[in-house]
Amino acid sequence: MTRDTDFLWEHLETIDFLWIAILFLAAVGPIFYAARKGDSLALAVVLSLLLVHFVQYFLTVLQHEFFDFFPVDIFGLIPSLSGEPSHFHRMFTSAWLHADFIHVLFNILVIALAGVPLEQRLGAKRWFAVYFMGFLGGNLAWVLTHPDSDTPAIGASGAAFGLLGAYMACWPEDKIEFPLLLLIKAWPVWLIAFIRLGMEILHMYTIQSGTAGEGDIAHMAHVGGFFLAYLFARPIAKGGPSPIGDIGASGKSSSLSDDIRKQATARMGSLQNDPWSYAGKDLEGSAARILTRLREEGDELETRRAWLEELAEHVICPVCDGEIIAIEDRGVCRLKCSLSQSHMKWP
Repeated sequence: MTRDTDFLWEHLETIDFLWIAILFLAAVGPIFYAARKGDSLALAVVLSLLLVHFVQYFLTVLQHEFFDFFPVDIFGLIPSLSGEPSHFHRMFTSAWLHADFIHVLFNILVIALAGVPLEQRLGAKRWFAVYFMGFLGGNLAWVLTHPDSDTPAIGASGAAFGLLGAYMACWPEDKIEFPLLLLIKAWPVWLIAFIRLGMEILHMYTIQSGTAGEGDIAHMAHVGGFFLAYLFARPIAKGGPSPIGDIGASGKSSSLSDDIRKQATARMGSLQNDPWSYAGKDLEGSAARILTRLREEGDELETRRAWLEELAEHVICPVCDGEIIAIEDRGVCRLKCSLSQSHMKWP
């Protein structure tokens, strides 16, 4: 493939499409798996970004030697081309590419440390909507402020700042473990957001005033991601697992982990009516004994999880006789049919 920012899809060779498929699988595979299994989307995104960067690094090391494929040329955001339909994908794909390992590590650090507790507050689908707003806001801000630039912009920094913006909009008093002021400790979200956003604005001011060079960091994209996610966070969070602004019953800043545990406990569901009895297939033997113990002792998250996981090994789906698996659903363990959630998801 010719290295050219004005490439056409017709210029791609068969081997190029193979690498595109590998990049696509690395990007969406962890996210799809986590969504299907009910695992954390925030951690899935972290894995997704790392896998894509490993592939990108591999291509960088081997390019020119065996092939001539440049992911940034195809998927990086180039503002001067943003109005052309054939380049519309760049607005989204650029958020999975990074300049180097330091670049990607800084972003996944924020996504892991701020994203995981925010996901527990929002729920997986709302969290992903906020993440989307972050990288979209960052890319839009960069295109609008640098419309004639031919330099590719890449990275998930807009999305990472978007998570901070959304957290600031909804639960600013939450305390999360975060590296700040050379210390890793539990800081309130509003302080983290204030310092990180303030640093970006300061960098932008020094560039604008001519006291610093342009550099290779898209500070405007960081600010754009923060504010678009901030603006949309409360409408997105409405009706989610945690009430907006909730800081615990005491009215003071409380431990986020304690708050989330209380919310998860409230979502555990009743154990009285089980799907096997409802289908006229009452459990017998070991399965029946496990179900009895589950009902007697399953009022705590950890105990319920242990008994549900053991029960899953002794039962089958009452609808299709398929395998039953234990899944994580917003901090609560549940059982579901491995073939279709519509067959069974309990309790």
